[in-house]
Amino acid sequence: MRPPEARGEISDLVLQRLLGGSAAELDPTVAARAARRSSNLLEDDDLQLALFLLYELHYGGIAGVPDDLEWEPAVLGFRRELERAYEAELRELIPQPHATRDVPEALFALVEASDDGPGLSTWVERDATIDQVREVLVHRSIYTLKEADPHSWAIPRLHGRAKAALVEIQADEYGGGRADRLHAEIFAKTMRTMGLDDHYGAYADHVPALVYSSMNLMSMFGLQRRLRGAIAGHLAAYEMTSSIPCKAYAAGFRRLGLGDEAADYFDEHVEADAVHEQIAARDLGGGLAEDEPQLADDLLFGASACLTVDGRLWGAIRGAFEAGGSLLRKEL
Repeated sequence: MRPPEARGEISDLVLQRLLGGSAAELDPTVAARAARRSSNLLEDDDLQLALFLLYELHYGGIAGVPDDLEWEPAVLGFRRELERAYEAELRELIPQPHATRDVPEALFALVEASDDGPGLSTWVERDATIDQVREVLVHRSIYTLKEADPHSWAIPRLHGRAKAALVEIQADEYGGGRADRLHAEIFAKTMRTMGLDDHYGAYADHVPALVYSSMNLMSMFGLQRRLRGAIAGHLAAYEMTSSIPCKAYAAGFRRLGLGDEAADYFDEHVEADAVHEQIAARDLGGGLAEDEPQLADDLLFGASACLTVDGRLWGAIRGAFEAGGSLLRKEL
């Protein structure tokens, strides 16, 4: 991706270092102090962008940034302070669910409890304008143009039934061997159909901190073996809350006359994620809890974190729409 604009002191330091500055500039104590000063890390534009950029080194990288910085100790130390603070805030914000029952049933209960009213997909289905639909796609693009990648970090960290379930889900996400059916590619096609730039990170300067919070949550869970339960729980919740909203999104696209090609991405997920829901809850979540019972609480924490962070993001977008505004930082 192209380097985005800095949003404050910390993201500026990160960009300067990645694009050729001194390694000494990334002092972990600076990151730790900035995190302590933040009154709301979840919505802190500067710190969430900085963390996103540091995680991006483990994905497709950033234009102009040498690949060997991925494992630069000073870069990793700086990132570690930001993610420590982010994890601590999440654990304080999100009540820790405990596996007092069968884990799949606990996952279904968490999802059911999170459904507290009409969401963004309902707005798109019934009320959204074409400009609002375009905005929704822009907010989704930071994750969806590399859909499934953060969860794939968990594959070598799982075993047996849980690994088989994860690979089954991911195989579908990656198109079942067909490049044109990669879910990220189908989404890119939808963006092009809507007159949007489908290059990864094209709208990095447009989206708010909550978009980066959502992406950083997945990266933090996926990149750390100790959080393998959390990334499995995150994927379970993600898949279990996808099919019905995607049906609503597809209906909204057709209501606006956008046609089958524009709705293809959401149509693809209606059937696939209805199947994935059971696999994710019973085989991925249930299988991992059986193999490693000590991860059961982390599984539920990852699911709860997914529902909380994404719920805040989609709720904030709908709230802006209902007020006649936008959550974008820049006009398209």
